[in-house]
Amino acid sequence: MNRLFSDLPTTIFEVMSLLARETGSINLGQGFPEDPGPEDIRRKAADAVLNGYNQYPPMMGLPDLRAAVSRHYARWHDVTFDPDREVMITSGATEAIAGALLALIEPGDEVVLFQPMYDAYLPLVKRAGGVPKLVRLQPPHWRFTEEMLAAAFTPKTRLVVLNNPLNPTATMVPREDLELLARFCEKFDAVAVCDEVWEHVVFDGHRHVPLIALPGMRERTVKIGSAGKIFALTGWKVGFVCAAPHLMKALSKAHQFLTFTTPPNLQTAVAYGLGKDDAFFDGMRAGLQRSRDRMVAGLTQIGLPPLPAEGTYFLNIDLQPLGLNVDDETFCKQLVHERGVALIPVSAFYAENPVTSVVRICFAKSDATLDAALERLSGLRS
Repeated sequence: MNRLFSDLPTTIFEVMSLLARETGSINLGQGFPEDPGPEDIRRKAADAVLNGYNQYPPMMGLPDLRAAVSRHYARWHDVTFDPDREVMITSGATEAIAGALLALIEPGDEVVLFQPMYDAYLPLVKRAGGVPKLVRLQPPHWRFTEEMLAAAFTPKTRLVVLNNPLNPTATMVPREDLELLARFCEKFDAVAVCDEVWEHVVFDGHRHVPLIALPGMRERTVKIGSAGKIFALTGWKVGFVCAAPHLMKALSKAHQFLTFTTPPNLQTAVAYGLGKDDAFFDGMRAGLQRSRDRMVAGLTQIGLPPLPAEGTYFLNIDLQPLGLNVDDETFCKQLVHERGVALIPVSAFYAENPVTSVVRICFAKSDATLDAALERLSGLRS
C-alpha cells in the first residue's frame, strides 16, 4: 500500500459524523443543505436519463455544457473562455483539483498552500511529488500579508492553491490581497490553481472576483467551479475547469486517466441551470443569507457570537475571546455528547501549528433544524 494514504488517520469529519449518528445529534458539521435542490434542474436530469443519451459523452464534456460555462462566466465575472479549448467538465471539483495537481507538479516542485485548507489538498500535493509550503492564516480576519508570501515563495515555487471564498473561514479574499498574490505568481512564474466552488455563495452584496480576471493571471491560472455548490446538489459531482490552452492540454490528460467523463444527464441539467436568469442566483444567495442571519442572531443571543461570514455554508465561533478555556476538538466532542449538536473543529483544517480555538457550524439547514440546535446550545455559557 502507498504509505501516504495508508498512514492517514480517520478524518475528524468521519469521527464527528459517526458520533452524530451514534448519539442522535443534530449534525451541523457536514456541509450540505437539507433542501433537495431546484426541482426544475432535477427534472432536467431525470428527463435526460430517461429520454437522452446515456453512453460515453465527450471526454472534455458535452459541448452544450462547455458553452454554458463559457457564457456563465462571461456574464457573471466578465471573463471570456473559448468553450472548445479552455473549458473542461470533470466529475466534481475535487477531481478537478486532483487532476490539476497531478498534471502540473513535477517531483520536487514547491506548492504554496494556505491553511486552514480543504483536507484533500495536502495529500494530493504530496502524492504528486510536490513540496508543500504552508501559509498560516488566523482569526478574526484570516488574511495573508506580503511578508507571509515572501516567506513561502522561492525559486522552486511551481504552484499556489487558492480557495476563494475560503472554507472553512467563510471569508472572501479582498481584491488588494488577490493583486498581491498575482504579483508573487508573476514574479516567481507560478501557476495558480483556484478552487472557487463557493463563487456564487456570497452575501451582503459581495461579488466574487476570480484571480484569473486580474492582469497577468489569464495565462497562469486554473479556475475550478462546482455545480454541486452553485445549485445545492452536492451529490452530483459536476465540476468546471477553465484555463488557457497550454495548461488545458496537460489538465485534460490527467482528467482522461482519472475519470474520463461525467454522467451526461447531469451535464445536460447543469447546462440548463447555468442559463437561469439572475433572479435564481440572487434568490439562492438571499435564502442562504437569511439562514446565516438567523443563526448569527441566535448564537449571539445565547452568548456565542460568530465571526463575520461573507460566503459559503458556514459560520465560525472563536472560543478564546469568549473565555471558554478548551481546545476546539475537545469542545466539539463534549458538545456532541452533552448537548447533542455536532460541529467541526477548525484545527482539523491545518497541517501544522493549528489554530485550536475555532469551531465551524453549517447553517445551510432548515429553520427547524437551526432552531433546535440553538435550543440545545442555549445556556452553554451560564
